[in-house]
Amino acid sequence: MNFELTPETKGLIFDLDGTLADSMPLHVKAWIYATGHFGIKFTTSFLRNHTGTPAWKIASILLEEQGMSDKVDVKEFLLKKNEGFYSIQDQVKAVEPVADIVRKYHNSLPMAVGTGGHREAVERTLEVTGLRKYFDIIVTANDVTNHKPHPETFLKCAEMMNINPSSIMVFEDGELGIEAAEKAGMIPVDVRSWYKSDWYNL
Repeated sequence: MNFELTPETKGLIFDLDGTLADSMPLHVKAWIYATGHFGIKFTTSFLRNHTGTPAWKIASILLEEQGMSDKVDVKEFLLKKNEGFYSIQDQVKAVEPVADIVRKYHNSLPMAVGTGGHREAVERTLEVTGLRKYFDIIVTANDVTNHKPHPETFLKCAEMMNINPSSIMVFEDGELGIEAAEKAGMIPVDVRSWYKSDWYNL
């Protein structure tokens, strides 16, 4: 794929799930596993609307919307979801058009990962896809107070990269992430048309 950075670009930030890694189909399976265990209704459209939101918050929203907050412990719900995901996480593949950009600009431009994922899951996904070695800066849901669409995740990346936000290009697959990049004053790139994933057909 031919993709050129804008002349003003001095740094790159990448979302992880659905951007660097084609992991969303596996996350869907993990949510189905967890919601099925507790008898909670779940749709992929719900998850699409919350792409970029930390899993604990997604779990809380699901329970609240279905009036089950007093029946299911959110921590147990999340543990079950993580159990489902970790059991199949080794199947995650890199999104090659995006990974190619990472490889192309490694050691040429500062790069960071800015994700709503949990630190443990993020680190393992990067290892499984072979992309961990390219990133010294990784900002996860554990590292910020305000999550996407709030710009804190990306602004923290920019601070650690020591680059003006207006000179940073952000690669994203979620509406909340694109909104966060815009709020941060960065240049958003929507990668959803770059590859075909089962995620969009689930």
